Amino acid sequence: MHPSTLTPAEARARFRDGLVTPTAGWCDGWTQANLIAVPAAAAWDFLLFAQRNPQPCPVLDVLDAGAVSGPLLDGDVRTDIPLYRVYVDGELVEETPDVTGWWREDMVAFLLGCSFTFERALLADGVPVRHIAEGVNVPMYRTNRRCRAAGSVGGPLVVSMRPIPARLVDTAVAVTARYPAVHGAPVHVGDPAELGIADVEKPDYGDPVTIGEDEVPVFWACGVTPQAAVVESRPALAIAHAPGYMLITDAEDARYRLDLPVPPG
Repeated sequence: MHPSTLTPAEARARFRDGLVTPTAGWCDGWTQANLIAVPAAAAWDFLLFAQRNPQPCPVLDVLDAGAVSGPLLDGDVRTDIPLYRVYVDGELVEETPDVTGWWREDMVAFLLGCSFTFERALLADGVPVRHIAEGVNVPMYRTNRRCRAAGSVGGPLVVSMRPIPARLVDTAVAVTARYPAVHGAPVHVGDPAELGIADVEKPDYGDPVTIGEDEVPVFWACGVTPQAAVVESRPALAIAHAPGYMLITDAEDARYRLDLPVPPG
């Protein structure tokens, strides 16, 4: 069975059984989410950080302290992601497919929108998605743009990149603008240097992809931004998805789509 045809429950069961894989292209029609979980003492600052920076950190849900499931997830945030990252005092200490041993009863989990949600809509409108076509993880980069700080939490904007044929850039912008809850329209189109990206072929997270001569690099705000903030702000503990290895929720993509017109490609 192709990953795109699986239900969220079927996909999460595979991840609980040990499958480690990026989730782009999985579970067509179902919303994928970023995870960041921090102790309750740090949760207010992270919530305020997300509210002040809604494009990279669009909040889909915040679970109660210690809770591992909620309205968007009939599962377990500690086991149902293919790969996690664990940070202690801002240092990455482990990548693991199960964070049950790290979980604390005061952990507050944030589920944030993910740009994988709008990729099916891009494909439906004839816009190619290169990392899916090449079977790799989406390229992601730290930028020179600063997010608005909140209390103890601050850091740079992180972006994901998709090469788009020049004639389809307007279509890609319009399609993704219909999904503000999952990062929405691009934050930059064109020269990576304007974002402080020295080499677009060397992403900070994920994998490089081919950029054709007739294509333009297009950058969207990315839900890895809170992890860059963790590294800078150094909370005692933080648990997150590994970039590109997302939590597949029980919410449908259509829930987050606005009915806005899309120009013909």
